[in-house]
Amino acid sequence: MKETIMRHARLTLALGLAVLTAACGKKGETPVTTETNQAAPAATMSGDMGNMSMAPDANAAIKAKGHGTVTAIDKTAGTITLNHGPIPEAKWPAMTMAFKAAPAITDAVKVGDKVDFDLSLKGSDGEVTAITKQ
Repeated sequence: MKETIMRHARLTLALGLAVLTAACGKKGETPVTTETNQAAPAATMSGDMGNMSMAPDANAAIKAKGHGTVTAIDKTAGTITLNHGPIPEAKWPAMTMAFKAAPAITDAVKVGDKVDFDLSLKGSDGEVTAITKQ
């Protein structure tokens, strides 16, 4: 009896992890609404950002600040990848994601540096506008 319960618990846990893993890989989708007197849904993020909605007006630039660790720098693509904590201004949880960054930003830090950074977010595009080592 105890073995059956343990086997069932392991199977349930394995299935739950499989579903969560699959859900993390899905791209953001804009919800479909059928009501006519309803505001349009906020734009959704894509790629690493899943289904997190931006602030109410996704067309306006949002200024935000964050703290995190540099995990990758791609000078050719002009991007910096940061493992950052929550960013309340964008309603984002902690995660790892790539942002656009000018050469002055990517040259100022190296992989592994703990940093404070400023972001400019517009729609699904984010750019690091300032960065300092902690």
